[in-house]
Amino acid sequence: MDILGTTLRVCVDDLEAAVVFYERLAGAKALRFERGGVQVAAVGCFLLMSGPEAELEVLRKVAATIAVKDVDEAHQLLSELGARVIAGPVPTPVGRNLIAMHPDGVVYEYVDRNVGAAR
Repeated sequence: MDILGTTLRVCVDDLEAAVVFYERLAGAKALRFERGGVQVAAVGCFLLMSGPEAELEVLRKVAATIAVKDVDEAHQLLSELGARVIAGPVPTPVGRNLIAMHPDGVVYEYVDRNVGAAR
């Protein structure tokens, strides 16, 4: 499995203020979208999230987002290594993802950029 990079997940109260800070920090413009009632802004290696506390409580349980070449390949390897896939793979605005709990109990999101891939 090729790991292409990681994204740090940050839950914030004021998304607009956070976007200004992180755009300057990362030197990049935010890519914004909404998912499940949560407003999201991807800025460089940061994924800023703001929304209802009930939704954020779930999102805080995911330690990081790991970009991979192919979520199906990640799913297979994670299963072979004893990780438990909690959700997915499912389509997202930028590709597909799955959520997995590693044997040590840490939860990660795995994403690919296979936009438009029929699976």
